[in-house]
Amino acid sequence: MGSVLSSLRVVPDALKTQRTLGVGAIVLISIFTYTQYNKKITRDQNQIKESTRKNTYAVNYQFFQRLNKLLKVCIPGFFTPETGYLILVAIIMVARTYCDVWMLKNGSAIERSIITRDKASFFLYLGKFFVAMVPIACINNILKYGLSELHLRFRTRLTTHLYKKYLQGYTYYQVSNLDNRIANADQLLTQDVDKFCACLSNLYSNVSKPILDIIIYARKLSGSLGVIVPSSMLGYLIISGLFLTKIRRPLGRLTANEQRLEGEFRHVNARLITNSEEIAFYQGNEKEQSVISNSFKRLVNHLRHSMQLGFLIGVVDSMVNKYIGYSVGYFLVSRPFLDLTTPRFLNVSNSELMEEYYRSGRMLLNLSMAVGRLVLAGRELSRLAGFTARVTELTDVLDDLNYGKYKRTMVQDRGSDSDDPPLIPNSGKIIEKERIIKFDKVPLVTPNGDVLVKSLSFEVHSGMNVLVCGPNGCGKSSLFRILGQLWPLFGGELTKPPRDKLFYIPQRPYLTLGTLRDQVIYPHRKEDMDEHLTDTHLYNFLKEVHLESLLDRDGGWDAVQDWTDVLSGGEKQRIAMARLFYHRPQFAILDECTSAVSVDVEGFMYTRCKELGITLFTVSHRKSLWVYHEYVLAFDGKGNYSFSLRKDHSEEFGS
Repeated sequence: MGSVLSSLRVVPDALKTQRTLGVGAIVLISIFTYTQYNKKITRDQNQIKESTRKNTYAVNYQFFQRLNKLLKVCIPGFFTPETGYLILVAIIMVARTYCDVWMLKNGSAIERSIITRDKASFFLYLGKFFVAMVPIACINNILKYGLSELHLRFRTRLTTHLYKKYLQGYTYYQVSNLDNRIANADQLLTQDVDKFCACLSNLYSNVSKPILDIIIYARKLSGSLGVIVPSSMLGYLIISGLFLTKIRRPLGRLTANEQRLEGEFRHVNARLITNSEEIAFYQGNEKEQSVISNSFKRLVNHLRHSMQLGFLIGVVDSMVNKYIGYSVGYFLVSRPFLDLTTPRFLNVSNSELMEEYYRSGRMLLNLSMAVGRLVLAGRELSRLAGFTARVTELTDVLDDLNYGKYKRTMVQDRGSDSDDPPLIPNSGKIIEKERIIKFDKVPLVTPNGDVLVKSLSFEVHSGMNVLVCGPNGCGKSSLFRILGQLWPLFGGELTKPPRDKLFYIPQRPYLTLGTLRDQVIYPHRKEDMDEHLTDTHLYNFLKEVHLESLLDRDGGWDAVQDWTDVLSGGEKQRIAMARLFYHRPQFAILDECTSAVSVDVEGFMYTRCKELGITLFTVSHRKSLWVYHEYVLAFDGKGNYSFSLRKDHSEEFGS
C-alpha cells in the first residue's frame, strides 16, 4: 500500500515538472519571438524617410514637452468649460469609487445574511441595493457623458486652432506645394486630431480613476489588514510599470507610422477620384489598381506587424498585470487570515470571518485591478506619444510657414566657386503700391531651387496690357505664382498692388460649394457684397458673358447644385469672367482662361475688361488675343526673356 501511495505522489510531481517546463518553454519562445520581431522592426524603421526618422515617439521628456504645448491649446485657461468638465469628471470618479466601496460592503452584508440564513437582513440589504441602483447608474453615465464631452471640446479647440493656422494667408497652399515635411495634411487635421483627443480624454480617466482607487482602497485596507498590504501592492506597481514601459517603447513609433500609411492609402484613393476622367481616357485602371494595392499592402503588412507585437506585449501584460498581480494580492490578503495569532481574528465567528475576508479580498482585488489599469495605461500613453508627435509636427510646420520658413529638397546647389549669389527663400523685397507691377532683378526660381530666369526686370502700369508667351516650362506660371506671393522671392525687388487688387483666373476655374450667386461673387459671401451691388448687377455680369439663361435653367440665384458637374467647360470659364467683372481689380492674370470659349464671346469679354479699367496679364496660344494687348513678355525657355511693345515684337505665337 505504501508503494502504491508513493507512486501516486510521483504522478502529481511529474505533472508539476511538465507544467513548469511547458511554461518555461512558452516564456522563452515569447522572448525569442519578441527579440527577433524587434530586430525586424528596427530594420524596417531604417527604411523610413529622413523626416520621419528624426521624430521620436517614445514616452520621454520630449513627449511631455509636446503634450504640454497641445494641452495649452485644448485647455486655454482655468475659467473655461474644459476645466469645468475636468473637475466634474474628477468629482464623479470620486463618487463612483465610494459607490464601489459601498457596493462591496453591501454585497458582503448580503453574503453574510445568506450564510447565516437571516431573511430580514437579506431583504434589508437587497432593498438598499435596489434603492442605490438609480443614483449609481446616473453616476456611471454622467462619467461617460463627461468624458465624451471632454473629447469633443478638446477636438473643437484643437481643430479650430489648427485650421486658423492652416487657412492663414496661403499656408494651405504652401503645406503641399512648398514644404515637403507633411504628405497628407488632411489626414492630420481630421483623423489624427480626433484620435489624439480621444486618447487624451480616455487617458485622463484611465490614469486618474485608478490613482483615486489606489488611494481610497489603500487607506481602507491599511485600517483592516495593515500598511504592509497596500504598500506591497504599490511597490509591485512601480516595478511592473518600469518593466512594461521598457517593452512598450515600439508602440508609439508604430502608431505614428500606421497613421502615415493610412494617410498614403487615403491619398492614392483621393487621386483616383480627382483624376478619374483622365485615367479612364488612358485606360489606366490596371496601373491604378497596382498603385492602390501596393499602398494597401504596405498598410496591411504594418498592421499585421503591429498585431504581432501587440500579441507578444499583451501576453506579458496579462501575466504581469493580471495573473502575477492576483497572485501577489492573494498572498498579501491571506497572511493575516492564515496567521492564527492575529489578535483581530481571535474571537470572531466564521460568518464574520468570511465577511471580513470577502470585503478585504474584494478591496484588494479592486486595488490590484486599479494597479493593473494604471500599468496598462502606459500602453495608451505610448499610443498618445505617437499621435502627439504627429499633431505637433503639423503645428511646427504651420508655424514655420506662417513665418515664411519652409523645408524642401533643393535641386539646385550653388557651390562656393559659383559667381551667382546663393539661393535664399524670402531674401527679396516686396513693396505694395497701387496701379503698378515692377520686377527689379527678380530671379524666377521654383521652391526647390530650379532657376528658370536669373534676373527679371520690367515695369507695367495700369492700362499696359501684357501678353505673356513662351514654351512650356519657361516660367510663365512661375511668374504669376511669385506675383501672387504663392512662391517665395529669392532676391530682387517686387513692386505690386495689394493682394485684393490682383485677380487670377486659371484655365479650369474653381467653383465653390453653394448657390449660383456664390459662384459669381467668390470669394465673397452674400453679406460681404458691396451695398451698391444687387442681384440686378450680378444679372448684368452674367449677361455680359452670355450666361443669363442660367437663372431660369438652374433655379435662380439661391439654387444650390454641384456646379462642377452642372456647368460645361465653357460655362465655367465664362462664370470666372463674370466673377472678374464683379470684383473689378486693378490687374487680372488670365491663364488660358478662355480656351473653351468661342472667339466672338472671348473678344467681347476682353473688350469689356478694358472698358472696366482692368489691366490684363494674359497667357494664351490664340493669335486672336494679341490685338487686345499693347506689350509682350516673351520667354525662350533657355533662361532668356524680352519685354517690348507688341508692334515691335517680331513673332506672334499661337494659332
